[in-house]
Amino acid sequence: MSTALTGAAVAVPRLPRRGAAALVLCAALLLVLFPARTAMTATTAHASAADGPSVHVSKKEAGKGGTLTVTGRGWRPKTLLTLLICGQNMIGGTNACANGDGRAVTTDRNGAFRKSLPVAEPPKPCPCVVHVATVTGTPDAADAAFKVAGHPVAPLPKESTGGRLTVLAQPRLEGSSGLLTWFGAPPQRELTVTVGNLGSTPAKDPVFQVGTSHGVFAPEWEEQQWRGTVPAGKKAEVRLPVELAAGAHGDHLVSLKYGGKVLVEQPWGVGRPWGVTLFWVLLGVVVPTAVFRIGMAIVDRVRPRRTTTTGRSSTTGSSTTGRSTTRCTEDPGTPGESAALPWFTPDTAPSTTTSTERPTSKGSA
Repeated sequence: MSTALTGAAVAVPRLPRRGAAALVLCAALLLVLFPARTAMTATTAHASAADGPSVHVSKKEAGKGGTLTVTGRGWRPKTLLTLLICGQNMIGGTNACANGDGRAVTTDRNGAFRKSLPVAEPPKPCPCVVHVATVTGTPDAADAAFKVAGHPVAPLPKESTGGRLTVLAQPRLEGSSGLLTWFGAPPQRELTVTVGNLGSTPAKDPVFQVGTSHGVFAPEWEEQQWRGTVPAGKKAEVRLPVELAAGAHGDHLVSLKYGGKVLVEQPWGVGRPWGVTLFWVLLGVVVPTAVFRIGMAIVDRVRPRRTTTTGRSSTTGSSTTGRSTTRCTEDPGTPGESAALPWFTPDTAPSTTTSTERPTSKGSA
């Protein structure tokens, strides 16, 4: 009995130990499996990023007025994209696209998207593509072949310039703003880039497109021809002038395109033209003051003037001559005035004549 009790006493604690061992074993298996899955997910993401962005369309051909679904993968997460139908394989840039019927979409956190796109006829003949490109940040683009039913088809134009240029160094915006820019003159800079010719033919007098944009607006492109030749396998420094509109300020973006491909994008922060603000403040002070002065001068000229009397005439009778004489007496306050003394009044003033005769009584002889 004691042996049974001893065995029972020994057997009871063995069960929890086996359970604990089983739990430890399960935890070890989970730790081994989950890192493997994480590593597999990371490997898949790196492989997708290495493949680059891709675009797929639900239809290979559709007529004007129809709709197709565009999907994509491998893009940057939470990135704004534009979707366009372009002619001539978009070798002429967005000028060959139906820009008015384009759409915009934002990728999800995995860099994928799905968007419906109306079918429209581009301004250039086919072969056509569905062109997807980023709006901000590092430029990325991808195309998917598509045929617009009923739209004319023509051979692709030959490239006017040879060579295949690429940017080899970080671009620079050189120059500074002068005093006139502080008063609203157009800001000017010089875009300097080092390009290399990766093609087998030299690039002679290449034509670049320089674009400037502000905020989320699309760039305004301007063609500029660089005078010079970039031999095959060589590099050269290209300098192109850049100018903004008068009074421009804020954050701008300068882009350089060659052969329908954006080569560089360089930010440009332009200060506010405070001289223009100062001018309007001074104008708001000077103009009202000048108007007030002119008005006061007009009022001073048209108001009536006060007149003052400098003399008056009086007529007195002479007892000796019997004739009336007219004499002019001056007003008080005029020079030569004989005013009465202040301590005498006309009634109490002493007589100027004296008499020695006494009055006689009536009836005296």
